[in-house]
Amino acid sequence: MFNLVVLAIFLGYAHSCGVPTYQPILSRVVGGHDVRANSWPWQISLQYQGTSAWGHTCGGTLIASNWVLTAAHCISSSRTYRVVLGKNSLQTEEEGSVIISPETIIVHESWNSFLIVNDIALIKLSQPVVFSDKIQAACLPADGELLANNYPCYVTGWGRLYTNGPIADNLQQALLPVVDHATCSQRDWWGTQVKATMVCAGGDGIVSGCNGDSGGPLNCQASDGSWSVHGVVSFGSGLRCNYAKKPTVFTRVSAYIDWINQKIASN
Repeated sequence: MFNLVVLAIFLGYAHSCGVPTYQPILSRVVGGHDVRANSWPWQISLQYQGTSAWGHTCGGTLIASNWVLTAAHCISSSRTYRVVLGKNSLQTEEEGSVIISPETIIVHESWNSFLIVNDIALIKLSQPVVFSDKIQAACLPADGELLANNYPCYVTGWGRLYTNGPIADNLQQALLPVVDHATCSQRDWWGTQVKATMVCAGGDGIVSGCNGDSGGPLNCQASDGSWSVHGVVSFGSGLRCNYAKKPTVFTRVSAYIDWINQKIASN
């Protein structure tokens, strides 16, 4: 009987990811817009300590009570970081938000900043966060899972509102349909720069990720209604934030499930 109770509790936690208390308003309107507050409760702000204040540098995704997923290119050994959870506005004091320092930051051993491959990192928080209506974990996709071309996903972040513009105050979301590898790797798209360990989304010349969105999630909803983080914002067009046939490129999380599990188990 005891074993059955333990199993039930374990399964309950296993299936509690990716279901926000406040459901996101899924607009198909072109362009990013303010989210419904706390409707992406796994979104974090990765901040670094400046000379006079903390500043937002990247996004990230809470995937367990003490683990955050982000991009390798967001991490510099010379900076001191903190993770801010449960935020909607970066400029406003908000009840229920939490600030936690990292205990360990793990950058993928094969991260290559020249080729922009293996652009993934994990942050172990110095203490586990208490889940609430404003702070929850996203699900991870199945190992190797690939989404169909044009699958509707949403990018979220506080990135720049437009090329060379200011970062957003309120968390933004934008619909970015998946672009399959066969299309994204065509010569007039991203060509050979896009690897099988990446996933592209967007590319309509109107909506994309932008500076400051880096490290944040590509949120995709499963048939059971839960949300998984299928991508980590990695790179986009250097010409401008929105450029036709140059979709935002994400590190494909389903290609790194073994790596994620291994690092969490050993740390």
